[in-house]
Parts: sequence; structure tokens; C-alpha cells
Amino acid sequence: MIQTVPMKEEDIGRVYEIEEKCFLTPWSKYSFKKELENPLTYYIVAKKENDIIGYGGMWIIVDEGHITNIAVDPAFRNQGAGKAILTALLDEAERRKLAAVTLEVRKSNHIALNLYKKFGFICAGIRKEYYHDTKEDAIIMWKYLS
Repeated sequence: MIQTVPMKEEDIGRVYEIEEKCFLTPWSKYSFKKELENPLTYYIVAKKENDIIGYGGMWIIVDEGHITNIAVDPAFRNQGAGKAILTALLDEAERRKLAAVTLEVRKSNHIALNLYKKFGFICAGIRKEYYHDTKEDAIIMWKYLS
């Protein structure tokens, strides 16, 4: 069973390992530390048998949530961790009575695109060459909660 819990500073080492496995241009450990210090963010880790297998984060901007990242260790994919992380982030958005949640996703990331669509996100636009590492476009997606 996968459970999600708020990210703590002591989780950053493992979160960074996952970040390096999942992204061409990973965030630094310092970036995660600063995110956890920010009262306008919400970060969680997904655990399976007490091992961190993924994480996700969201900025709270007025009455909107902006999902900054969701990542699952490749060794634990296709086991429901991404779904658990997204569910937890959306539950927090509803708890905070946010009007909507947004995110950007690589145009080529069909697995993530399909997951977001299953959760009711809609495509709202494209950010041309958004990802500096590959110059790939990002698809902007929104889910309206109220």
C-alpha cells in the first residue's frame, strides 16, 4: 500500500535521488530545502513499506494551486504512486478551498498527460520551448475545483 505524508527536511536526500533519476535538469537539494521553508508550498512524499518512492509539490498562489513537480522512482512506477501523489495534492487543494489547480507537462510525457486527463485536467495552452534542456514544449493543464 502506498501512503502519502508531508515531506520533511530529512527526506530531501532520497527525494533528490529520485529527482536525479527522473529529470535531465534536476532541482538541487537546496531548492527543496527552500521550498519546505516556504509557507505557500505543500510538498509530500509517497512511501511504500516506509521507503520513499516518489514525491510531489504544489505552490499555493492566492486561490490557485500550481503543481511544481511529481516524480516516482523508475523502479516503482506502474504501482499507483503517481496517482496517490496527485490525489493527495488535489485533496489538499480542496481542503484549502482553492478554485483551480494548474501544471505544465512535457508534450512527450504521454503517461503523465493521460493521468492528468483521468483526473479531470484539461489542456489550456502550450508554452513553446518551455523546457530549457531539450527546448520541448510544455502543455499547460488546468483542473477547476469550484
